[in-house]
Amino acid sequence: MSEPEVGTHGDQGGPSPDPVKSPSVDASAPDLLGLPSAGLPSSADISPFPSAEASGLLSLPWEMVTQIASHLPAQCVITVLPKVCHALGNVGKDNTAWQLRAHRLIGSRLGFPVGPKENFDWPSACLEMEQLITCWTGQAQVGAIQTKEDEEAREKVRLQGRAGLYEEPLPGGQEDGGDGEAEEVGVVAQDAAYGADEGMDMAMEGEDDDMRPVVGGDQLARLREGLEGRVSDDADALMEEERDHMMVFGANEGQDGAAHHQANHRNLGNGRPLETEQRPPLRSPSPTPALECITLPSDHIAPVNSVLLVGGEGAVCATGSRDWNVKLWDLQTSAGGTLLHTLGGRGDFSTHRGWVWCLASQGPLLASGGFDSTVRLWDLQAGGAERGLIKSGAAVHCLSFQTDVLLAGTFDRKISMYDTRAAEPLVKSLRLHGNAVMCLAADDKYIISGSKDCTVVVYDRRAGKGLKKIRLSSYLLSMSYSGCEVWGGDNGGMLHSFSMQAGTLKPLSQFDVGHTALVTGIHRSAGSLYTGSSDRTVKVHIPCAPPRTLCTLRHLAGVNGLSVEAGVLAVAPGDVNVDIWRPRK
Repeated sequence: MSEPEVGTHGDQGGPSPDPVKSPSVDASAPDLLGLPSAGLPSSADISPFPSAEASGLLSLPWEMVTQIASHLPAQCVITVLPKVCHALGNVGKDNTAWQLRAHRLIGSRLGFPVGPKENFDWPSACLEMEQLITCWTGQAQVGAIQTKEDEEAREKVRLQGRAGLYEEPLPGGQEDGGDGEAEEVGVVAQDAAYGADEGMDMAMEGEDDDMRPVVGGDQLARLREGLEGRVSDDADALMEEERDHMMVFGANEGQDGAAHHQANHRNLGNGRPLETEQRPPLRSPSPTPALECITLPSDHIAPVNSVLLVGGEGAVCATGSRDWNVKLWDLQTSAGGTLLHTLGGRGDFSTHRGWVWCLASQGPLLASGGFDSTVRLWDLQAGGAERGLIKSGAAVHCLSFQTDVLLAGTFDRKISMYDTRAAEPLVKSLRLHGNAVMCLAADDKYIISGSKDCTVVVYDRRAGKGLKKIRLSSYLLSMSYSGCEVWGGDNGGMLHSFSMQAGTLKPLSQFDVGHTALVTGIHRSAGSLYTGSSDRTVKVHIPCAPPRTLCTLRHLAGVNGLSVEAGVLAVAPGDVNVDIWRPRK
């Protein structure tokens, strides 16, 4: 450091073999890479030939630098490289490099993104996909072990339910004598919400928990297995090529192909948990699973219909059940989850006076909707204190909470807009469909709704009018809207994708990912896709075309709903329990 002339001698004979020990030409701005951190290198700087201005890594052509960076984890490129120097910080701004990374992760023959590429957040998508692959590739085997351990306890609970210990309460059957009209609406709304006349027999066949395959199921399974096998082969080849950089995937070589093999066995529709003996043992020593699964203590006395992670970090879970109650759970203070509150107003013996069917949150407020034709508001920062009661006039099937408005879709074909701050909260009621509203998604400009009349409608909030109505051959029960893509799951097990730009909703594709009954829950983000179904499975996918399934989790009953937040997955598996999958600390 005290002899700057040494740098001159090094420049005369070419770059120093050790750039860390070679001082920079500008002694006032030393850099570990041998370059001043003054921005993108010029054409002379990125020349492959030695120069007086550059040495070390950044003396390479810029294309080689970005290629080297492409083998680092996305998390490192986004958060670490900008702290090294300004020039390397620009590596993360190269969308072309991110697109190449994305296609290396999912395979060149799969379309990604499914929707518009304009303004697509490539860095976030790659980061999410790498985390998804790290956590869920091979997780099916861990899920099988967990299922085997819990099967006996869950079977006991299920048999008790069959014996009548957990009979499904209907509105109007309590001691306070609810009115008969509410009871009638609740029963009919139950049929609408479940689609009792369409496909439910697929999830309920067989008293011995053996689900019988549908007609042509074997043929479909063989076709699907062949398609997934080809996709798996591509992914295996890519992971073989990257075996020296497994920090991105966090798994042993070939684990991705094993996950696909596991998923194929779970898609056969036999309703039985996969036996771990069907798989060869993991290599020794095997890596610690990236996820852990906990089951919240059984505090509900009837099946859980809805589950919602709140707080922004997956720290608190809200559960809504057919026992008429909403409960809040702390997922952080103890290893197995702790019950915080059972919500209810002063003097009330339960949260609602009917089945709790849906949950939504915005900031500190939690909204719950039920078959008692009410939406109730709760303050999470005040220990779950009651903040309001809204009478909707019909059973509430779905909720969407925005910063300035609460939306409720109801059995009487309406979408109601509420201002939760006003004494008279109802702002407007919209009648956009000819049958019960089953699912909702919204932002600050548009409302997207799906109905049992097999239509999807876009409503412009500012113009106050409907923009477009799309008719489908089936109806959507669940919906997820983020970025410029809308994904929905229908009553036949299919997934539907739409593009959403400037109020224009355009159907893109339909995908068969292996569900054989109602898709009751869906969550899509830039780099992840989760789906749950009454066929007793939850599937984790990469949201490409067609979706690449990483893992299939099988349960003992039809899945009623799911929620995803900060890498935490909460599942309502059709009984009194709730399963939480979260990153292992």
